[in-house]
Formats: sequence, structure tokens, C-alpha cells
Amino acid sequence: MGTFRWTPERMEQLEHAVQHRKRVTLRRRGNEYVVVAAGLQQSRGREVLAGYLAMTGEEMLFVLNDLDHFQVLDS
Repeated sequence: MGTFRWTPERMEQLEHAVQHRKRVTLRRRGNEYVVVAAGLQQSRGREVLAGYLAMTGEEMLFVLNDLDHFQVLDS
């Protein structure tokens, strides 16, 4: 499980990132990823962020409760 709580403000930040296709840094299980936020969806009853790596276009899925940290990048 993630080490931080999902508040309405944090969910709003993530939703804004998806709407505006912003880059997001995510930390999960000691690994850090920088993805372009593409969507929020449900998978097996859990909320998931879909993002893609800007360099390769590879889509990645991140279960929100598995994240240790996230930050929306301004640029």
C-alpha cells in the first residue's frame, strides 16, 4: 500500500494532469517514473492512472493505492 493518503485535493491535481496531459512523476516500490497522464480508470475494482512514457510511447498503468508519491510537473 502507498505511504500517503489520497485527499480530494490530490485527486483533483491528478484529474487536472489528465485533462491537460501533464507530466507526472510517480514513485512505486522504490522506482520512479515520469509519464504523461492519459486517463483515470477502474481495473479490478481499483482506481488506476494510465500514463505513457514520452520517449517511447509505452503505456503504463499505476494502481493509485500502490503509489508512494506523485507530483504533477508544471512544464
